[in-house]
Amino acid sequence: MSLIEDLRTIVGEEHVLTGADAKRFGEGWVSKYHFTPGAVVRPGSTEEVSRILALADANDTAIVPVSGNTGLTGATHAEGGIMLSVERLNRIREIRPDARIAIVEAGTILSNIHDAVEEHELVFPLTFGARGSAMIGGALSTNAGGSNVVRYGSTRGLCLGLEVVLADGRVMDLMSELHKDNSGYDLKDLFIGGEGTLGIITAAVLRLFPKPRAYATAMVATADLPAALTLLNQLQIATGGLVEAFEHMPRNYVERHLKKFPDARAPFAEMYDHNIMVEVAATAPRVADAAEDGSVPLVDQLEETLAALMEDGLILDAVVAQSEGQRAEMWKRREDAAEVSLNEYPLVSCDISLPLNRISDFFDQIRQRLSANDPEATDNSVSHLGDGNLHYSVFPSSDDRELLRAITESIESLAIELGGSFSAEHGIGLSKKSAMARFKNPVAVDIMRAVKSALDPKNILNPGKVLPD
Repeated sequence: MSLIEDLRTIVGEEHVLTGADAKRFGEGWVSKYHFTPGAVVRPGSTEEVSRILALADANDTAIVPVSGNTGLTGATHAEGGIMLSVERLNRIREIRPDARIAIVEAGTILSNIHDAVEEHELVFPLTFGARGSAMIGGALSTNAGGSNVVRYGSTRGLCLGLEVVLADGRVMDLMSELHKDNSGYDLKDLFIGGEGTLGIITAAVLRLFPKPRAYATAMVATADLPAALTLLNQLQIATGGLVEAFEHMPRNYVERHLKKFPDARAPFAEMYDHNIMVEVAATAPRVADAAEDGSVPLVDQLEETLAALMEDGLILDAVVAQSEGQRAEMWKRREDAAEVSLNEYPLVSCDISLPLNRISDFFDQIRQRLSANDPEATDNSVSHLGDGNLHYSVFPSSDDRELLRAITESIESLAIELGGSFSAEHGIGLSKKSAMARFKNPVAVDIMRAVKSALDPKNILNPGKVLPD
């Protein structure tokens, strides 16, 4: 109790939550990881985070950081422990339009960043379904991806600088605004993707981009995945690399979506095996500004390109959005993925990454392996196809632990055999530690342990996560 009182002295009594007040922090998106924290401390400044970690270091007390709590791997699990929430560190400190950067605190909700920079005709292109509650600190800690990676890259590529509080309470100022800086090791990248095991991110310098003047969005049906990859390459050539999103929704996903949302419309009058949502965006007035007749050259270009590809037999069908409402409908179909894929149990949910030319091989082989484990299991997938990130879900016939383990290992093993990864954008947390032990290069794991030991010798920062036991 003396530790709790010391925490209250640092942040104020109302910002140390216990009992029922702390319950919401133990309720994540995945029921498997519901837990009861012992206390949640909510600092309002970097100085308070520093004092909290100095106190924890002095008392050998573990601290589990939490942002928007929208993760899927159990990275914030803290049964009976002390959590540090960054939700009060939610200021947008500065937006510099000329330099195209935003300086934000870790608890800033992603959609709030979007809204703030839009006022300057800029975008922060990181986007995914949970953007209304996910916080930038968590996105940085997991190196989140989302739907625009094909054009802008993952979160790591969107961050220029960080402010980080270390395990002993020291504040490391890495808030660089530079695009080039070769002054030693790039320490920033250690903490992006570190899931709070090496330090607690309190602020960041983010890269901004010009807001597109026009979008052209379409649903396209292809006969198979190799045709979809050719479609992507042809669109990149035709538009000069303007593809922002290239999302794959196979037949089983569309069917589950229509079942979950009966009022939704199917993407086409006919049901196809492979449905792609593609979006291109442009800033140049010559292709983005509407003509006198109301037509937009970018949209016309997409329609003409798709028509030519249909004549060549590469695509089977296409519908181009003619209004913002139709575009929003296409995006909603994709962004409903969490509700479609994660609310049925028992469930095995995998976030894997593959070379683009091996994605078709994965689907050709996985169902045979799945049948060997559980002939009655069904599957579902939705993918950021433009960057090779597959969200593949299996619904087994029972919740037998060994069956779930066997199915998970089959999926992850095939991904590795095809030159891929068992984790694309959700991080490791608790759920993928066994995969780290099986698949990660042992020398790489040894180096990770050495880094963890150097930065957190007492193992007080999010212990038990990321590294294999």
